[in-house]
Amino acid sequence: MSDTANDFSKGSIVSNIMKLAVPMTMAQLINVLYNIIDRIYIGRIPENATLALTGLGLCLPIISMVIAFANLFGMGGAPLCSIERGRGNKEEAEMIMGNSFVLMVIFGIGLTVVGLALKKPMLYLFGASDNTYPYADQYISIYLLGSIFVMIGLGMNSFINSQGFGTIGMMTVLLGAVANIILDPIFIFTFHMGVRGAALATILSQFLSALWIVKFLTGGKAILRLKTSAFRLQKERVKNIVALGMSGFTMAITNSSVQIMYNASLQHYGGDLYVGIMTVINSVREIISMPVNGLTNSAQPVMGFNYGAGEYKRVKRAIVFISVVSIAYTTVMWLFVHGFPEFFIRIFNQDADLVREGIPAMRIYYFGFFMMSLQFAGQSVFVALGKAKNAVFFSIFRKVIIVIPLMLVLPLMFGLGTDGVLMAEPVSNFIGGAACFITMLITVWPELSGKKK
Repeated sequence: MSDTANDFSKGSIVSNIMKLAVPMTMAQLINVLYNIIDRIYIGRIPENATLALTGLGLCLPIISMVIAFANLFGMGGAPLCSIERGRGNKEEAEMIMGNSFVLMVIFGIGLTVVGLALKKPMLYLFGASDNTYPYADQYISIYLLGSIFVMIGLGMNSFINSQGFGTIGMMTVLLGAVANIILDPIFIFTFHMGVRGAALATILSQFLSALWIVKFLTGGKAILRLKTSAFRLQKERVKNIVALGMSGFTMAITNSSVQIMYNASLQHYGGDLYVGIMTVINSVREIISMPVNGLTNSAQPVMGFNYGAGEYKRVKRAIVFISVVSIAYTTVMWLFVHGFPEFFIRIFNQDADLVREGIPAMRIYYFGFFMMSLQFAGQSVFVALGKAKNAVFFSIFRKVIIVIPLMLVLPLMFGLGTDGVLMAEPVSNFIGGAACFITMLITVWPELSGKKK
């Protein structure tokens, strides 16, 4: 494969982004199905469906932790690969990819060992009750055994997309998602394995995705190949990967922390029912965030390549494009969720109490959702241009500095209770989203305007 293949400094910047965005957004859609199909099936188990769904929801913070480490090395290494490829330094790009792969394998094994050892105290800390713990335990015990496949399946796919092979990246996710959709009902209902069946279907599907990725990256079609000669870890390279990946890692870890706080707080103020509602809210969030995530993620390799190649006007055009589209899309989705919350809830659960209490909860949580697009756009620019410190700060700022304190204070004000817990999210979207985007414009735009190209 020629080194000039997928040269993002040529042609329309919008076309370059959309060339990746269409397959990557489809991959995001498939990935959402991948993640939520378990919840849809479990919500239809003949007995104790709501308790089982709630139990699975309690596992989401642990799953987010696994994803966080995949982001740390995948989202850390892939933009660096794009920048080095833009500079014409193929050898260093391959070394970055090889080091990232080794780190994923090491941490995948480590997370399995630590997770299995600490699962019980973690699940009770995350809001489990004696009624929901058995379901959470059944799911996470099997899921953790496949951590290494999840790490490779999610993390290494970034290196396929960063080379411009968006369709191949989509096929990676499609393979796993189709396998999961087929295996879920077989294991859950036919073999009567319940939540254990859902977990087994997930890790087998992730194994197939991981196998596909390794096969492609070691084959002749890849521009950058996964080679054993690149597996030797080099301190400075690892430091750069971790520094840039810290944004995606921090976002996932803070998401996990916020999920823990939401589940624990809602368990305190509303019991198992509200923990179940939060599981549905998180699932709907994955669906509606998917296209804007796909767009901003697909723009990163394009912006990174052009930044590395010195094409700064093209980087600016990319920033304008993703910002406008992100704001427009999230505004439309906010109106849909506000107008038809029951439709979204019933995708996952038919329980009358959950639907009744879930409708006002959805409207509170998603109020002003369009402001979240500013966070997506600002973060993607910081990551694409290698500005790790800014990306990390705004990951922490919105979730840790704003959401968690509000979650503790608001429920105590005016007897708001569960409503106060849910209000923390929209307030953080307005403050955090605006701060991230405005800072990006103040810092990045003048830098790009001052360059020669």
